Amino acid sequence: MPRTITTLLAFFILTNTYGQRLEKVFLDKRDTTRNCYTLIYPTTRPWKGYLVLVPGFGEAASNVLQQTSLPLDAARKGLLTIIPTLQQGTLSFGVDSASQQALRRIVSDVASKHELRNLRCYVGGFSIGGSTAIKFAELATRKPAAVFAIDPPLDFERFYDSAQRDIRLAAGGQASAENVYMVDRIKQEMGGPPQTARQQYYRFSPYSFSDTSQAAIKSLLHVPLRLYSEPDIRWWLSQRRADFTSMNVTMCSAMINELNRLGNSQATLVITQDKGYRKPTNQRHPHAWSIADSGELVEWLLQQR
Repeated sequence: MPRTITTLLAFFILTNTYGQRLEKVFLDKRDTTRNCYTLIYPTTRPWKGYLVLVPGFGEAASNVLQQTSLPLDAARKGLLTIIPTLQQGTLSFGVDSASQQALRRIVSDVASKHELRNLRCYVGGFSIGGSTAIKFAELATRKPAAVFAIDPPLDFERFYDSAQRDIRLAAGGQASAENVYMVDRIKQEMGGPPQTARQQYYRFSPYSFSDTSQAAIKSLLHVPLRLYSEPDIRWWLSQRRADFTSMNVTMCSAMINELNRLGNSQATLVITQDKGYRKPTNQRHPHAWSIADSGELVEWLLQQR
């Protein structure tokens, strides 16, 4: 019920304050918890393209609308925004085969209903939603015009090892519930730990530090890509007892470095400072939608051809 109220409030704000129209579409009307998407329509035609904006883990479209003005800014600039909810609802893992298939189905559904096939496609997301967006671009036959990800976890072998380390170092055995959950979830999705299922980690991770073939990222050699990170090490040490080895920026910088070395000069890492705050309380957190300047990001997207 609270989530429904939040969505209705977001709809009211969109239609009355900004003039944008919001619509929620269910691929199966008997199931309103998954395989659906929210559309934020531009105010004028012709549309300049469409943006597939993937929420972070546990986020619904209403959370995205609360945390960032990106859907509104995109709509004001002529981009239809699609916020998907995949086959496991808000807890979809994103990079796995079932999630990617669900995302392709959603994009295909929107494209067929709104004649988007000749328009430029942009893809992005926050956290694991950013990982999902990058994997979608890697697998796509027709590449998006541009891709972005806001502080995404990229290498799930590294993610697994980091979470395991946190559990081992936890004082008094009080490990982070999030890390305990993610260790179990990653093993479930990958079919085991990295020691026994490394090829699956390579297959599903948008980037793998230990994969010397660079298989996943080679499909992005000609795709404009932006990764955003805010590496506030003092915050992570004091608030989460985390260090650089567990921060997403380590793999984000490695992926961009390798893409640059492979010849993609359009792959960039955007480092921010003191921009990470979560709404509605404006609580300080460097892993947040707000580290990306949404207006400037939309302008960058529209510049890509």
